[in-house]
Amino acid sequence: MVRSCGTNLEAAPGRTRRQSRETEALTSFTEIIGSLEDQGRAPLYQQLQRALRDAIHKELIAADEALPPERDLAEEFKISRITVRKAIDGLVSEGLLSRRQGAGTFVTARVEKSFSKLSSFSEDMISRGRTPHSDWLSRSSGAVTPEESMTLGLSPGTPVYRFNRIRFADGSPMALEYSTIPAACLPSLDAVENSLYEALDKYGFRPTRALQRLRAVLFNAEQAKLIGVADKAPGLLIERRSFQKDGRPVEFTQSYYRGDAYDFVAELNWLPS
Repeated sequence: MVRSCGTNLEAAPGRTRRQSRETEALTSFTEIIGSLEDQGRAPLYQQLQRALRDAIHKELIAADEALPPERDLAEEFKISRITVRKAIDGLVSEGLLSRRQGAGTFVTARVEKSFSKLSSFSEDMISRGRTPHSDWLSRSSGAVTPEESMTLGLSPGTPVYRFNRIRFADGSPMALEYSTIPAACLPSLDAVENSLYEALDKYGFRPTRALQRLRAVLFNAEQAKLIGVADKAPGLLIERRSFQKDGRPVEFTQSYYRGDAYDFVAELNWLPS
């Protein structure tokens, strides 16, 4: 919540105490992000976007903090609600803001993904108090491709399941995920509902070890449209090969994460030689 800077406003004649508190909150928000007069001669929605974006990057507005309602922003900056909506839509597309149905618009919290922990997307989001869900792009079965065969060490002709989906947290698209699983690890395509690892664990095939590779990518036009970012927006590609304790392959997943929503961290320890 944006807090008051401590001004003690008495209710003016004809003004209720509630109206005074609302005016105080709005004044406080202006003091935090600055006025549109400081943003140059760009269109008004771009000026508001820039002011909000700068405040978010400088952490003047905290992660998970709610913005004032659109009508209040419109009154505060003396612009139309359509202009406010357009500015906010752009920041939602950039991943800096997210809309929560019935709750309002919030600053998106960046996710720190540890490279030292083997966990699923759903587990990562739940552990951070966020609600994961998926939109399925496709589920299919077939024989392993040459690339999958080489990556997973499977014999030609081995049957596999493929799960392709968009991963969300609190309603915001976070990643595109393309997974290949040996068909022997699951009873059917429908065995995976929300979490792939939950399904693998249920049937005794949860991986215990994985090799991961991270590299920077640019989203192509199709990927950008699916995940709600601009064409050629920066992203992070994680390729994961997972194995059971006995070394048998379980999973090959390519995950394309939004570069504006994720930080990947790893703990490093020095060992004397």
